[in-house]
Amino acid sequence: MEKKIKICALTTISKTMDWFIVDSMRNFAKNGYEVTLVCNMEDGFVERNQDYAKCINLPMRRGVSLGDLIKMPWRLYKLFKREKYDVIYYTTPNVSLYASIAGWLANIKCRFYNQCGLRYVSFEGKKRTIFKIIEKFTCKLSTTVREQSPMNMQFVIDEGLCPAEKISVVGIGGTTGVSLQQVDSFDKVEAKKFLRDRYGIPQNGFLFGYVGRVNADKGINELIVAFCELQKKYDDIYLVLVGMVDDTNPIRFENMQIVKENSHIFLTGNVPPSEVYPHMSMFDALTHPTYREGFGKVLQEAMGVKLPIITTNVPGPSEVVENGVSGILVKDHDAEDLAEKMELIYNNKEIREALAAAGRIRAEMYFDRPIMLKNILEDMNKTLNVK
Repeated sequence: MEKKIKICALTTISKTMDWFIVDSMRNFAKNGYEVTLVCNMEDGFVERNQDYAKCINLPMRRGVSLGDLIKMPWRLYKLFKREKYDVIYYTTPNVSLYASIAGWLANIKCRFYNQCGLRYVSFEGKKRTIFKIIEKFTCKLSTTVREQSPMNMQFVIDEGLCPAEKISVVGIGGTTGVSLQQVDSFDKVEAKKFLRDRYGIPQNGFLFGYVGRVNADKGINELIVAFCELQKKYDDIYLVLVGMVDDTNPIRFENMQIVKENSHIFLTGNVPPSEVYPHMSMFDALTHPTYREGFGKVLQEAMGVKLPIITTNVPGPSEVVENGVSGILVKDHDAEDLAEKMELIYNNKEIREALAAAGRIRAEMYFDRPIMLKNILEDMNKTLNVK
């Protein structure tokens, strides 16, 4: 690469940048790209990333904000015109809309939309129509769209959001995969003991775990209902929700009260990315009953940690796991089916061990981070005709 290519990566909040983007951007920097990161940055973000990237804090709101819709495209337009980026690389709905508008106005040649899930599919009526139009508009203003899984890509094409010639999937899907090196670098037995003691979870209890935003679209309502049904039969089961409560898409009030009052349910709040694998090591099984998903990075991470997985039969998760081999698929929005599969996992050690072993093999074959980062870099170089 004779001249450094200037790339600007944007997400709405820094947690998303940490989870899905920074590893690929660090790899871009190692391979001659000049990287800028733009998001609403929390404490510590700049310190973690300033060794390879220029960091620009841009306060933005999640959810609908008419104020941001007016001012953010203008602020980004001024940034893009001043810096003259070769590529803008945006992820998450809000900033993707703002960046696609600003990038088109600033005549950025490569406007790269990393599409991670479609929020409108969970809506109904006029709200669904409006958010679908926004998604289609973002795709139209983008020069390149990357979907997280083949099934999601086909859905996008069938919905008329994006023409087939503009969209594709990197590898078999996903974002930056799972760091198996990091997974294998700590004592899982010690981590399990330490973290269960921290939260007051018995060492011999059976722990179902969830990692991600605690909101309705992730199936948390169904998970709580299913768990409470099982708890009537088994007094040694526990549930831990690892992640922050998402007030933009809240779970039902009565279910949040159960979370607060049930002594067998634990809510950790947000944990840093470095603590996700240790937290998973205290689980006996991962439950991820999401309604929609780009591909399911959490599922890949659980495979790396050798956990049996229960997730939903929707685009993304159903492509990460092979049903009955490396995970068990349930119907979305179905607490009864979820409870049935949770009970199956609870009562069958052989099934748990077989799913966990097959999941680890699948993670090693397809989702190990070096493989994913290589695929992402090659895809970007091909998009830009970099030799």
